Amino acid sequence: MKWTGITTLILILSLTALTTTASAGDLSPKEELGKLLYFDENLSTPKGQSCASCHDPEFGFADPDQNLPVSQGVLPRMFGNRNSPSAAYASYSPDFTHAYEDDQIFYYGGQFWDGRADNLIEQAKGPFLNPLEMHNPNKVTVVKTIRISDYADLFEEVYGSGSLNNVDTAYDYTAEAIAAYESSKEVNKFSSKYDEYLAAEGTPAAEDILSEEEQLGLELFDGKALCSECHPSSGTEPVFTDFTYDNLGVPRNPDNPFYSLPKAFNPLRSAYIDLGLGGSGRAGVDADAEKGKMKVPTLRNIGKTAPYTHNGYFTNLEDLVHFYNTRGVESEGWPAPEVEENVNIEELGNLGLNDTEEKAIVAFLNTLDDR
Repeated sequence: MKWTGITTLILILSLTALTTTASAGDLSPKEELGKLLYFDENLSTPKGQSCASCHDPEFGFADPDQNLPVSQGVLPRMFGNRNSPSAAYASYSPDFTHAYEDDQIFYYGGQFWDGRADNLIEQAKGPFLNPLEMHNPNKVTVVKTIRISDYADLFEEVYGSGSLNNVDTAYDYTAEAIAAYESSKEVNKFSSKYDEYLAAEGTPAAEDILSEEEQLGLELFDGKALCSECHPSSGTEPVFTDFTYDNLGVPRNPDNPFYSLPKAFNPLRSAYIDLGLGGSGRAGVDADAEKGKMKVPTLRNIGKTAPYTHNGYFTNLEDLVHFYNTRGVESEGWPAPEVEENVNIEELGNLGLNDTEEKAIVAFLNTLDDR
């Protein structure tokens, strides 16, 4: 069951996108600073990993190593527990919050698969100090590196003279600048084939933009396949997510290298189960009711951002779409869900799509890649 009030939220966010991107041009000083921070490989310990290492523009701002289900940190043989989500269009997510409908609570917004960060600024603070990612021992290490960087003057131009003196304040500014870059037109281009189609919709030119197969895929996406229930395609510049949390019934990924990490980083080893929002530790969240639920990701740039789902179980779109279509069909032989509670059985699992229809949906999804 989905929160129907999300439709209003999507419309508001779509209008916001229209007003914020229509006038976007060159990067502002804060966005330029954020870009320099985003690509700086000196901001890890040891040096060698930046935000872009796991969120590469050439790969839809996701991990360029598509042979791994999860991202590798700056240290050899150290891996995070989840597949890196795209940084593109993340800025359109509202702060983590909730709403009620028919006495049922729905959580939406926030950042990370489990929603543990309220917003993009809070998210940007995490990887620097994560021992499985950029591995800095503390904020001091990060800020000291920025103080001797080529862009230290720009930092003080943006935030004022002496803005690098206080470590906590400078660290907060660093995250704010990165979030500003991730909110820029350079990251959120809305330049896909589908955007071209939307711009021409209602005119004769629109008929020649999508192929027959892609058009069929769009019709299925909005209809029989139920994709738009969680990935709305409406609005002037849709971001193809309703920002809510769902358990799709994705199986455990036996190839996840996180299972093999030392107990200091993964005490449960191969018995580890990713509880998603239910394991985020958020105050007030009913852990049992939200167990296994992951944030619904944007589908923009999905053709560039393999592998898919929180644990990288699916290596291509064809298998992912087939899973959505047939997860609940016993003869398909899908493994059991990683978390068997709270699985969404209303909007996927036995959609009755044939091979031609599955291929058409994949074709449509590939029109969402920015160009």
